[in-house]
Amino acid sequence: MRSRLAYTIASISIFLLVWETFYYLFILDPFLLAPPSKVIPAFVKLISFQDPSFKMPIDAIFSLYHYLLGFSIALTLGISLGLFMGYSKRLENILSPIIELIRPIPPIAWIPISILLLKLTHAAAGFIIFVGAFFPILLNTRHGVASVEKKFVEVALTLGASKLEILRKVIIPASMPSMFTGIRVGSGVAWMCVVAAELFGVSSYGLGYQIEIARLYHAPEIVISYMICIGLIGYALDNVYKFLERRVLRWRRGLVVE
Repeated sequence: MRSRLAYTIASISIFLLVWETFYYLFILDPFLLAPPSKVIPAFVKLISFQDPSFKMPIDAIFSLYHYLLGFSIALTLGISLGLFMGYSKRLENILSPIIELIRPIPPIAWIPISILLLKLTHAAAGFIIFVGAFFPILLNTRHGVASVEKKFVEVALTLGASKLEILRKVIIPASMPSMFTGIRVGSGVAWMCVVAAELFGVSSYGLGYQIEIARLYHAPEIVISYMICIGLIGYALDNVYKFLERRVLRWRRGLVVE
C-alpha cells in the first residue's frame, strides 16, 4: 500500500515538473496554456468559492445531476432490455437490427436533436448522457446472458425450476460480471457525455459549460482546473462501481488480488 502511494506521488510530481518545464521552455504565453504553478492556486480558489464568476462545487453538483438523470435511465433500460434480449432469441432478432443501426451514431451527433426537442434544459443534457451510457450497458448485459452455460440452465430445469426462477437464480447471477463491465464502461462514457453536452450548450450549467465560458475569457488556468475536477469526479465514480463490483461479486475472487 505504501509503495503504491509512493509511486502515485512520484508519478504526479514528475508529471507536474515536466508540465511546468515545458511551459517555460516552449509556451510562455498565459493565453495559450497555464503552468501548474498557476493552475493549482486557481483550482483551490475555484473549489473554495473565492472566485466571484465561477462556483466549481455548484457546477459539479449540476453535472452530477445531469449524469444521474441520464445514467439511471440507461442503467434501468439497458439491463432490463439486455436481459430479455439475451434470454429471448425472438426479441434479439427483432431489436438487433435497430440497435446496430443506431449504436454507431456518436452521442454528440444527437445534440442538435436534443436541443430542438428539449431546449436548453437538464432533460436535454440527460438525454445525451442516456444515449452514451445505454449501449455499453445493454450489449454487455445481453452478452452476459447469452454466455451463460447451457448446462446450468439444464440442471435448474431438472431440479424443477420455473423460467422466472431460472432467470432470477441462474441467468442474472451468472451474467453479473459482464453486467458490471457494461456499467463501468457506460458510466465512463456517460461522464464524458456530460462534459460534451454542457460544452456544446445543451445546458446552461455544469462543469462543461464553465469550461467554454473560461475559454471565452481566455483563462486556461480555469479551463484546466475544471478539467482536473472532471477527472477527479470520473475517477471517484469508477472507484464506486469497482467497490460495488467487489462486494457483489465476492465469489469471483481468485488468486489474483488487485
